[in-house]
Amino acid sequence: MRVAMIAACPFPWPRGTPVRIHRMAEALAGRGHDVQMVTYHIGEKLSPLPFAVHRIRDISGYTDCEPGPHLRKLLQLDPLLAMTLRRLLRSQSFDVIHAHHYEGLLTALAATAPKRRLPIIFDAHTLLASELPYYPIGVPRIAKEWIGSFLDEHLPRRADHVIAVSASIRSTLIAAGRVDERRISVIPNGVETAHFAASNSSPSPIRKGRRLAFAGNLAAYQGVDLLLQAFSIVRRQLDDVRLMILTDSDFAEYVPMAESLGIHASIDVLSPGYAKLPTYLHDADILLNPRPACDGIPQKLLNYMAAGRPIVSFAGSGKIIEHERTGLLAADGDVQSFADATLRLFSQPEFAARLGANARALATKDYGWARVAANVEAVYEGVLADYRTHGNA
Repeated sequence: MRVAMIAACPFPWPRGTPVRIHRMAEALAGRGHDVQMVTYHIGEKLSPLPFAVHRIRDISGYTDCEPGPHLRKLLQLDPLLAMTLRRLLRSQSFDVIHAHHYEGLLTALAATAPKRRLPIIFDAHTLLASELPYYPIGVPRIAKEWIGSFLDEHLPRRADHVIAVSASIRSTLIAAGRVDERRISVIPNGVETAHFAASNSSPSPIRKGRRLAFAGNLAAYQGVDLLLQAFSIVRRQLDDVRLMILTDSDFAEYVPMAESLGIHASIDVLSPGYAKLPTYLHDADILLNPRPACDGIPQKLLNYMAAGRPIVSFAGSGKIIEHERTGLLAADGDVQSFADATLRLFSQPEFAARLGANARALATKDYGWARVAANVEAVYEGVLADYRTHGNA
């Protein structure tokens, strides 16, 4: 099967951090499919990939790798992405188009207009109504919420099939007739379980005291402010505990808050990159996910599970965590509860170790990329069979 994939983002992601579309392309190529990626001009140069990459023309001075939409992407990069995809579709024959996130879907629709001849699969890993308000796009929050809801309602239904990463995204898109329930499947993210295994981790640096870790970007939706508040509570109980923030983002905007809470000197902001991330996760006693809400599955949570370390998460973004079996869940936004769960794991090391082992077992069983690719392949086959029978109905 020949698949044209659209990644409206830097590709590969800086410092080798894999995104869903990257690993899915690798896994599908590993199953014998001809995958060709259409993407931006920016991204870290990696060793040869098992699929072709087609980039938009270079845009002088543009190096922005931060997540989220902005006008230059929408008005310059995404039109170039649509033009690149259109040229590819004219020069080669494909079976399906796989569009990652909303910008990928917009690009696919633009490139195949006015008469679509290929089925479009929309890979939905979030909802805009909940995520768009966190991005600074120059309009009031209420306007961003309206725009997000409008796009959630009208864009996904334009695809021939939707792959949602979670049941909550599926149910929301089905509500009010947004997407026919027969045209939407749930296929969660995957994780590189071998990469995060303890045996694959370098020896931990020699250190004193206890350590917590958070890994990810520092966008507002991540709940970094809640993380700092909870850590300040833990720090008052355990004066030897430190917090590692593992990120490529700038921590500067959070420094005033950390200083006011009296915890700035107890925070280590590090940028290990994806290759070395397992070492730092294994060096932590407890891994923290302070995001209070997420329609999909945070990739960091799967990475944490694959690392086999005990996890504390807010319930809204920890839907795949079973409380007291694969991690501990705290009520959304309740920093005292989050801190109490963290303190509990410090006081019960055997229980904490059991949670970590259970989490790794679940990640290995249900969230490997080979399984994800097999499920995506089944969607392709079903959509193609329907498309050949009925066309773009």
